[in-house]
Amino acid sequence: MINASAKMLAMRISLTALAILCFSAALFGQAASPTPVLYSEKTLAELKAVRDAAIASDYAYRQTAYLTNNIGPRLSGSAQAQRAVEYVAEEMRKLGLEVRLQELKVPHWERGKETGELVKFVGMAPGSTQKVVLTALGGSIATPESGLTAEIVVVSSYEELNALGRSAVAGKIVLFNGKFDRQMAAAGFGSQAYGQAVQFRSGGAIAAARLGAVAALVRSAGGSQNRLAHTGAMRYDTNVPKIPAAAVSSEDADLIDHLVRMGPTNIRLVLTPRTFPDATSYNVIADLKGSDRPDEIVIVSGHLDSWDLGTGALDDATGIAVSMQVPYLLGQLKLRPKRTIRFIAYMNEENGLVGGTQYAAAESANIQNHFAALESDLGASHPLGFLFAGKPEAMPFFAPLSAILRHHGSGLSRMETGVGADIGPLTRLGVPSFAPWFDTRTYFNYHHNSADTFDKVKPDELARVGSVMAVMAYGLANLERPLPR
Repeated sequence: MINASAKMLAMRISLTALAILCFSAALFGQAASPTPVLYSEKTLAELKAVRDAAIASDYAYRQTAYLTNNIGPRLSGSAQAQRAVEYVAEEMRKLGLEVRLQELKVPHWERGKETGELVKFVGMAPGSTQKVVLTALGGSIATPESGLTAEIVVVSSYEELNALGRSAVAGKIVLFNGKFDRQMAAAGFGSQAYGQAVQFRSGGAIAAARLGAVAALVRSAGGSQNRLAHTGAMRYDTNVPKIPAAAVSSEDADLIDHLVRMGPTNIRLVLTPRTFPDATSYNVIADLKGSDRPDEIVIVSGHLDSWDLGTGALDDATGIAVSMQVPYLLGQLKLRPKRTIRFIAYMNEENGLVGGTQYAAAESANIQNHFAALESDLGASHPLGFLFAGKPEAMPFFAPLSAILRHHGSGLSRMETGVGADIGPLTRLGVPSFAPWFDTRTYFNYHHNSADTFDKVKPDELARVGSVMAVMAYGLANLERPLPR
């Protein structure tokens, strides 16, 4: 019995060991099976060529120069905006792309005259005034043609405004003195600093008007220390009276705050903007047809319109130019993507988002064929890599692209909930979305003010941005597997 039991035990041990070996072999076989190919060896070699060609090319720099120096500021509804549409469409036709214009109705607002002067303050010399540097906010109504004079109330938050109440605000002009955090921007969080400051630009006039104010001023929502006023879109509420609204330079906001603390301070404003009926404009859409999957689309894009104080170089001629450069480089290298690469120059990002919204609406039935969307719209400083909005499990798909971009210091990646205003509607419909990850420490020194001009564009940094856009676009267009979505 003892021997039989021992034999039975030995047999059980042997069977168990065999089962373990078979299971291990199965696991080993799974582990040893080839990883599904994301990019072919041919594509990886071509991506390095695309990267290097972008670094060496001056195409995007030349296009930025033409859009800014030759065409100039491109506010929606303006003659310059229309000229930009025509120019970009023709440039894409020269590259052999299939071009179409998507018709839009966009806001048409013109700035007019804008002046401000302090006419009453403690210590003023008899007969004198102090000039204030200001600019009307986009969409603002006008003051009376002869101007508007009233006492100023200064607040730093909506809570502080509401605590004052109607009795302290009615009949006065409210200055929202919410400061742009320059230290935050210097640490690399320029977009976050802007996000904190810009709330007063968009909603300040509504909050002030609810308490009876006759006009609203906001401290410029940017980092400039050169006495420059920062414009941008503001909003009205149909249930609240409309009042004129303007931004003052940060230096003048500090001046006004100082004087108001000493005693009653009055300002005279003359703002003469006009709002016209909506104008006809266009998104420029140009396709480089794919060889294998032409119905699947990878978008490269920026916005063609700009504000009217500068010439819209960093916001967003550079984004348009690096997007234009993608099909140009592929043509130079004689490369054809497997999926269609679609260039889009959106119109009306700055004061309405009509272009991006209407494109997404028109393509909603075809959204599953939109494989990915890229947008460049935060200047042209050194790109750290790229931002991604989509399913977290897609991130490993991009590691080979990051490895290629690491060559010029752009190999980082980070997930965000959204990465661009114009492609935002596509992102919300589930399209995987990308944007260059910019160093934003200095961008908001120029954003929406008169210093946003071509001389701020550095050719070597623009070349790196162009490289990120081109590598990402061609890599996504040639990806061997669908992206999780």
